[in-house]
Amino acid sequence: MSFGVSVMLFDTDILIWVMRGNNKAGRLIDNASERQISILTRMELLQGAKNKTHIGHIQSFISEFGFIVLPLTENIGHRAMIYLEEYALSDGLRTSDALIAATAAENGLALCSGNVKHYRPIKDLKFQPFAT
Repeated sequence: MSFGVSVMLFDTDILIWVMRGNNKAGRLIDNASERQISILTRMELLQGAKNKTHIGHIQSFISEFGFIVLPLTENIGHRAMIYLEEYALSDGLRTSDALIAATAAENGLALCSGNVKHYRPIKDLKFQPFAT
C-alpha cells in the first residue's frame, strides 16, 4: 500500500503495531517526513502501560521517532462533539476516536489508522487506511 501523504497524524493503533514489531507499520512511520500524534494517543499508550519501565519505553519511543504531540484545543473539542452527534450511533464512533479525528481535521492532516469502520464515514477527514 502506498501512502501519498508525507505528513500524517498517526492513530494509536499504528504506534502499537510498531511497538509490537510490525515492519509494515514501521516503514510507514519511517517514510513520513513529519510524524504527528494527538495528545490523546500519547495518553492511550500510557494508559496501556503495565509498569513504570513500560511507561519509559513509550516515552522513549515517542521521543526517538520524533513525534510531534498535538494538544487539544477548543476547536478540536467542538469538532469532536459534532462528529459524535453525527457518527456515534450510526458508526460506533467513540469519544477518543472523535477527538483524534478532530485533531487531524483541525490541523489539516491526513489520519492514518487501521480503524476503518469508525473513521471512513467522516466526510471532512482525510483518511489513510492501514492494513497489517
